[in-house]
Amino acid sequence: MKNSFKNLTFPELKAKRDELNRKYLELRFQLVVGHVDNPLQKRTMRRQIARLNTLISQYEAAGKTPAAGGSRK
Repeated sequence: MKNSFKNLTFPELKAKRDELNRKYLELRFQLVVGHVDNPLQKRTMRRQIARLNTLISQYEAAGKTPAAGGSRK
C-alpha cells in the first residue's frame, strides 16, 4: 500500500486525499462512540494521508501542477 499512490496524477492524488480525510473523520467519530473493530486503522489512515500530502507537495515543488486559473492568453 505504501507505493500505490506513486502512479496517480495530481488531481487523482488530491481527490484521494480528500476521500481519506473524510473517512478518517468518520473513523474518529466511530472511535469516540466505540464501534470500531480495528483501532489501528486510525494510524494507517493518518500515515496514508501523510504520504499523499508528501506526494502533492512534491508535485507542487516541481511545478507539475495544472494551471488553477484555466487557460491564459
